[in-house]
Amino acid sequence: MIWNEKVECAQRRKIEDIQSQYLRKLVRHLWDNNVVYKRKLEAAGVMPRAIKGIHDIRKLPFTTKEDLRDNYPFGIFSDLRNTAEIHVSSGTTGNPTVVGYTKEDLKLWAEVIARCLGCAGAEPGDMIQIAYGYGLFTGGLGLHYGSLEMGLKILPTSSGQTRRQLKLMADFKPRILACTPSYAIYMLDEAKAMGLDPRASSWEIGVFGAEPWSESMRREIENSWNMLATDIYGLSEIIGPGVAQECKHKSGLHLNWDVFFPEVIDPRTGEAVREGERGELVVTTLTKRGIPLLRYRTRDIVTINYARCKCGRTTPRISKILGRTDDMLIIRGINVFPSQIEHVLLGIEGTMPHYLLVVEREGAMDQLEVWVEVDQRVFSDEIKELRSFETKVRKAIEDILGIEVKVKLVEPKTIERSEGKAKRVLDKRII
Repeated sequence: MIWNEKVECAQRRKIEDIQSQYLRKLVRHLWDNNVVYKRKLEAAGVMPRAIKGIHDIRKLPFTTKEDLRDNYPFGIFSDLRNTAEIHVSSGTTGNPTVVGYTKEDLKLWAEVIARCLGCAGAEPGDMIQIAYGYGLFTGGLGLHYGSLEMGLKILPTSSGQTRRQLKLMADFKPRILACTPSYAIYMLDEAKAMGLDPRASSWEIGVFGAEPWSESMRREIENSWNMLATDIYGLSEIIGPGVAQECKHKSGLHLNWDVFFPEVIDPRTGEAVREGERGELVVTTLTKRGIPLLRYRTRDIVTINYARCKCGRTTPRISKILGRTDDMLIIRGINVFPSQIEHVLLGIEGTMPHYLLVVEREGAMDQLEVWVEVDQRVFSDEIKELRSFETKVRKAIEDILGIEVKVKLVEPKTIERSEGKAKRVLDKRII
């Protein structure tokens, strides 16, 4: 269903007029209410009157995660007095990032999530099982607010307690599952251990996000659970989930363009790339009040497409996340993304959708070893056959990456499982 046809099916020129009005108001709001942004605008030589329309956005400075961390906890807020809710990221180094919402922001969040749920195929009255974490993480509460807005029945299971998740699914029969894609894979093992047939589950639609995942993983989820697996996109700094969402055609994620203005840039130069070219996604929050952001560099690598979708929506579509500028590994001068290796492994019969990239430095040379779980049948084969399989996996990875790697085959359930975001890289280098 199309939740907000007036916006989701609008002509681009009409939306650009709306974006221009919002941008002018946003820059004036930041100039008047945010010391950090006023300094950034002054340093860039940009006065509010210089912004006439949305195409002037390139005059504005970028915002990075470091801007949020350097002004921890409240320096980047533009309306602290009216802030109604605060979330905090789980940063591993330095200060975490803090996200604040006014009541108007929370209403906006519910609206964009409702659009995403409709885009995925939800209908009012459906039941949704929300297995994203609730609390400081934005995933659980974001989906909760949007589900309320749409009129869904909510099963707020949060993350973890996997056997209980599966029992509640079997008992209450929710139509929609919302969680990380790696957790959907994780639940497969438990379902089989409980004697459940995953393909007989009540879940028809999956709304999966919070981490990059490949088309191969999508096929694994869809075939194993007999469901439509869709991608939802968002960042805590921007709003949380709700920035963009796939429809049933799975030909890109529809971005809520009246709320978030997207740019795709060359991450090295900061200049825009052509439509369809890979680049870093940059997002401006046009209508948020608590912490509006100008040209926020997401570090996510995507392409963007402005063609009308077969579903009828005219909203721009970004690709699935093709990698991140900050989790990209550079091995002997070659850019390596975990998603590339995941794609290879899920295409080889006998491998499991669980892997770990271990990076070490031997002398002056970086070495990449890929730990790959294989099913019990493969692991039980004779040593000669096991080595042959290892060679097959190694060559397939090397063909994609163009560098030599080591491969270590491990037994099922050897690699640590995650009930949240999967850990894919162990970098042991001392640089």
